[in-house]
Amino acid sequence: MQPTRERVHTASAAWAFLPPHAPRVETEEYLLVRYPDWTERPLQLVRFHPQRPAAEVLPEVLAHARDLAVLGPTRLTELACWVRLGAPDDVEPALRARGGRLDETVDVLALGLDGPPDLGDLPATTLRWSDDLEVFVDAVGLSAEVFGASPTERSELEAAHPGEVAKVRSGGGGAVVAYDGDRPLGSGGLTMAGPDARLWGGVVHPSARGRGIYRAVLAARLAYAAGRGADLAIVKGRVETSGPILRRAGFTGHGQERSWLVDLS
Repeated sequence: MQPTRERVHTASAAWAFLPPHAPRVETEEYLLVRYPDWTERPLQLVRFHPQRPAAEVLPEVLAHARDLAVLGPTRLTELACWVRLGAPDDVEPALRARGGRLDETVDVLALGLDGPPDLGDLPATTLRWSDDLEVFVDAVGLSAEVFGASPTERSELEAAHPGEVAKVRSGGGGAVVAYDGDRPLGSGGLTMAGPDARLWGGVVHPSARGRGIYRAVLAARLAYAAGRGADLAIVKGRVETSGPILRRAGFTGHGQERSWLVDLS
């Protein structure tokens, strides 16, 4: 059974990745987060739902963003501004007026987990979870390589890994990696939020595309979620890449979200 629009919009609105120690500025109208430098877009306007005219609130947001941009080893020059489902109609015109450039469009896709989806024939790969340190390292490294982010120091991953182990084994989610021997081919993450399974970070190495690796990683995450009581899988898939695969797997679209890059100079 497909989930209702209201259920998906509620699940999407509640979804935000917030590292516990990441600097942020939060009000009723917006949430700014300074992520670690190894992320693809380290400075993001994660939520922007202004109660005043967007053009009036945006200069305030950009002033705070400039303060966050100088934190950390790299001075950031751009702010990624997400326009989420249900955002006021004047948000995107206000971003364009400030010179915003469309950076990314994602489909908000959902699947009811009332039975196993038909993902077709899956490739013969070994699937391993990130409660193993080397798998955790491979998952982060593969994601950085494919998305063009800065690599993470191994020492930082080693320090974070005990928390990853606890999360995977307690049913909170984690990352799964598909291997050909010892070579990582693809990976994807999963976060459990009550009955919602949030799927993120699905990547396949360019040399392994077209072999069903993405579907194998997807199947592993859906099985993990269903086995721990989730009845909804939600994912924000890039329209050019993962979106079509997810639709063929039975996911349905519930709108799009867009990211705009705004210069901070």
